[in-house]
Amino acid sequence: MSQTNLEQTHSGAPTNITNPNDNILLDKEIDKDVTIDPPKEVNTRSGKEYIAMSIFCFLVAFGGFVFGFDTGTISGFVAMDDFKERFGQLNGSGEYYLSNSRTGLMVSIFNVGCCIGGIFIGRIGDMWGRRIGIMVAMAIYVVGIAIQISSDDKWYQFFIGRMVTGLAVGTVSVVAPVFISEVAPKQVRGTLVCCYQLCITLGIFIGYCCTYGTKTYDDAKCWRIPLGLCFVWAALLVAGMVNMPESPRFLMSKQRVDDARRSIARSNKVDINDDVVEAEIRTIQAGLDKEALAGNADWMELINGKPKILRRVLVGVMTAILQQLSGINYFFYYGTTIFKAVGMDDSFKTSIILGAVNFVSTFANIWAIESLGRRKTLLIGSVCMTICLIIYSALGSAHLYIDGFDNTPENTRKPTGNAMIFITCLNIFFFASTWAGGVYCILSETYPLRIRSKAMSVATGANWMFGFLIAFFTPFITSAIHFNYGFVFAGSMLFSVFFIYFFLCETKGLSLEEVDEMYASGLKAWKTSDFVPQAEKNEEV
Repeated sequence: MSQTNLEQTHSGAPTNITNPNDNILLDKEIDKDVTIDPPKEVNTRSGKEYIAMSIFCFLVAFGGFVFGFDTGTISGFVAMDDFKERFGQLNGSGEYYLSNSRTGLMVSIFNVGCCIGGIFIGRIGDMWGRRIGIMVAMAIYVVGIAIQISSDDKWYQFFIGRMVTGLAVGTVSVVAPVFISEVAPKQVRGTLVCCYQLCITLGIFIGYCCTYGTKTYDDAKCWRIPLGLCFVWAALLVAGMVNMPESPRFLMSKQRVDDARRSIARSNKVDINDDVVEAEIRTIQAGLDKEALAGNADWMELINGKPKILRRVLVGVMTAILQQLSGINYFFYYGTTIFKAVGMDDSFKTSIILGAVNFVSTFANIWAIESLGRRKTLLIGSVCMTICLIIYSALGSAHLYIDGFDNTPENTRKPTGNAMIFITCLNIFFFASTWAGGVYCILSETYPLRIRSKAMSVATGANWMFGFLIAFFTPFITSAIHFNYGFVFAGSMLFSVFFIYFFLCETKGLSLEEVDEMYASGLKAWKTSDFVPQAEKNEEV
């Protein structure tokens, strides 16, 4: 979730305020010294206007589908005979297999590409616009897919192709949530940002279905057909971006006020001279002017910026890391292999079930993130996942196998295996309904515009790097400690309960400018659910 440099052009939005000598303001000074009060919001948007904006945001969120489809298909690829024959090795008995190192590299290199793409290529979204950033990412994505699909028997060619597609997906994962958060009104922003996660889960599910449908082919069609569909997804996303209005916040930061007016009017289905447009322009300009007082953003501002920028960066990074340490990608990347180990005759079917649970549960996330708030949603998820992971690991390590860890049907207790699959479905339900979209929502709301791209690039980079570590080392770790691996994730989720309670602030219902005000107020994290912006206090008076 990140991009890049918001250099002078970002903080150089039109303003009548001159920058003070000091580059950084003290926490409270932002509220004491700045006399810019965000104007009252003109609350005249109708249901139809929300629908129009929701459609635009869903077009952006479709970028998550591309990510999810890769996750769903690679799980099946590594279990396919033709794939193993082309890219694997022969063992002593004359059977083809993928070694732990080769499997780990081919699966995890995607995450490395995502990390690099998010940090470096994502800056295109700042320089040329969010729409252009996504379209450039899709051009890179098509190149990566072409490299993979043309691979014949060189595993390193497939490896390189996955890294290139990772560059594209990392870029989209940075630009898309930010794009949505800048376009969506605060009343439904959390819901619309969660649509990105909904599309990820839909992509995972469709990916599982595709590999299930092609697994019966005994040649390269079994994995090339799913890869070929990726060209379709890229074309659909580019077509959506062609008709998508640009982020008004981005346009205002580039001093393109007239373009921003047109974007707001189009998004809200109102006339360009409507009061809604004027109110939104004033609100965005007030935020940009306030940010301009703190000077131009550089990377050091992530450390010494105000209000409490370092704390916000660290909270974002840790939240992104904990999403990976929930262990969810352990199930998604290696789901087909895992359920083969618990005695499933057709582990592809089980993966489809998991994908369906993941997708349907995301609708609960869309409800929870707005109804319960960000903090409470993540806390509930952490507690429930901790319990599920402990039960899953205890069953797998102590009761699944009759003797040793040989995963043959004769050595596997079928009822225990079925119980583990049920617990896995529960765990995925709790993840998908809480942490899945909650993290994207929190990261897109936590940072002010001038440093948002840099801060999100750091958080996203941390998320992808831990995704790489989990994807790469999982084959080695499961070979050594088997299902005890789940206790590691359970411990991480237990830690997340304390972290969220003491450090994560509630951003539900706040504009991006009001989030700054909340941090400047010095409220403790567990009290931020009761925060009332100054503008609302003035209205009450």
